[in-house]
Amino acid sequence: MAATATDRLATVQSDIRAAEAEYNRSAGSVTLVAVSKTFEAEEIRPVLEAGQRVFGENRVQEAMGKWPALRSDFTGIQLHLIGPLQSNKAKEAVATFDVIHTIDREKIARALKAEMLAQGRELPCFIQVNTGEEPQKAGISPKDADAFIRLCREDIGLSVVGLMCIPPVEEAPGPHFALLEKIAARNGLSQLSMGMSSDYETAVSFGATHVRVGSAIFGGRG
Repeated sequence: MAATATDRLATVQSDIRAAEAEYNRSAGSVTLVAVSKTFEAEEIRPVLEAGQRVFGENRVQEAMGKWPALRSDFTGIQLHLIGPLQSNKAKEAVATFDVIHTIDREKIARALKAEMLAQGRELPCFIQVNTGEEPQKAGISPKDADAFIRLCREDIGLSVVGLMCIPPVEEAPGPHFALLEKIAARNGLSQLSMGMSSDYETAVSFGATHVRVGSAIFGGRG
């Protein structure tokens, strides 16, 4: 019989706990963000029923379409925006999500802060760092990260809790995770959003506090 999403969820959770133990991380120190982008509400329900409560979505509109009904049926859901955000979607993003992982430019940082003030919601934020300096990928350059973190915290007043990265597909992820951890440490940031289905255990070894796992739970996307 083919493994179900709940079977795969249990495997990922077990792998994370084992990695925490192996790398001397405290039990429960790594948050699993189940990446439910492109999957319908009915495909997500079994994972919710299995107890998973933290989910990641890439697109504001998609999240707005499926999560209100799921939130009405399940308590304690925490929704993380893990895809790039346009400033004209800031209002909907602040209303829909609980955590933002992908701040990488001043315009979006200011738009989000304005919406948080307007809606009375203070969302924890991660700054996305383009550790591979890939031109096609979102994220602030590593060399500009310190100044941008300072701008977001001190000038704009965002609640910056950590950093996020997506290493280049064709490169070993370890050096990228190490770079992100180094930038975070020197800026006094304790949270690291890094690691996906293919490398989340490696990410745990480099200090990840949030791993974003999609296909290893939900299976391949059609």
